[in-house]
Amino acid sequence: MSPLPRGNTVRRDAGLYGYERALRRAQLAPIAGVDEAGRGACAGPLVAAAVILPEGATGVVPGLADSKLLAPKARERCYAQVVKRASAWSVVVVESTECDRLGMHVANVEALRRSLARLESRPRYVLTDGFPVDGLEVPGLAVWKGDRVAACIAAASVIAKVTRDRIMTAMHADFPQYDFALHKGYCTKEHQDALRAHGPCPEHRRRFVNVRRAEGGEVAVLVAPDELERIEQAEEMSR
Repeated sequence: MSPLPRGNTVRRDAGLYGYERALRRAQLAPIAGVDEAGRGACAGPLVAAAVILPEGATGVVPGLADSKLLAPKARERCYAQVVKRASAWSVVVVESTECDRLGMHVANVEALRRSLARLESRPRYVLTDGFPVDGLEVPGLAVWKGDRVAACIAAASVIAKVTRDRIMTAMHADFPQYDFALHKGYCTKEHQDALRAHGPCPEHRRRFVNVRRAEGGEVAVLVAPDELERIEQAEEMSR
């Protein structure tokens, strides 16, 4: 990943569209933002999205924010506006079995690459949320908490989150005992209780410690999602 072009800085008070304005001044449009949803869940797919917003008033999405900060109905409204206004957008779904095969970090990076490759318009610059993604074939920048400070990343986070929530809600009909429509596959107490009672289903990710414990008949303890991910990554690196 590369830094912002020399002479272009983004002030802290530049607002959600500050990064795009700075990159357009450097003649680096179109700019794509990418983000994913479901990385910390122990069930269901990983979903990644890429979005290019146009310049001007058309590219200003009413109510746009980090998808995690929006209520479900607000996310749905934002989703509709992003789809309507975006110059290009794409979404990629990585099934739980592929997440297990690749490991979560590799699956995450691959999903972000695929989402960019599926855009109808090729970007000249890419903004990613949190960590750099190699192999994008164009310059890019990893932005800390990017879904809160860069509009195109926030838009991608909305597309990814809404898409995944819809998948998990539909999955509830096949596996009602887990109540996926409520917690969307994340490691809540309700989900943990269902794992203890019923064991994992085919949509659970076997690389997660709590899922393996439930499958083996052991009592699974409630672990925070970020701690589960840390343990899973540490085990993956030790393989």
